[in-house]
Amino acid sequence: MAVKPAKKAAAKAAPKAAAKAAPKAAPKAKAVKADVITIKHIATGVAETHGLTKKQANEIFEEFVTAVVKGLKKGARIRLAGLGILQVRKRAARMGRNPATGESIKIKASKKVAFRVAKELKEAI
Repeated sequence: MAVKPAKKAAAKAAPKAAAKAAPKAAPKAKAVKADVITIKHIATGVAETHGLTKKQANEIFEEFVTAVVKGLKKGARIRLAGLGILQVRKRAARMGRNPATGESIKIKASKKVAFRVAKELKEAI
């Protein structure tokens, strides 16, 4: 049986010990595939619990969405009890940069729909 010189054995053991001592990087967050619930799914559930046809429930929810869109177009705040508030916010014009070229560009003013979560929903989740 051959005996290894002490220097070679120590040199091989050093990287292993360093690897054990170094803290491991945090694991990358995996993309969790969440179930998607559509308005049709919700309408089906409502239809079953309230004795409506699926078609009637779908029509009710389509009218609901139409009413929300009309209200937002008029500038109204839509308060959905237990969920939150939908409202249109104005974004001012501003200067930005093209990330590829670094060139300054002007970004025009726009509107966006903002959602503020209700306290009940925050606590439920």
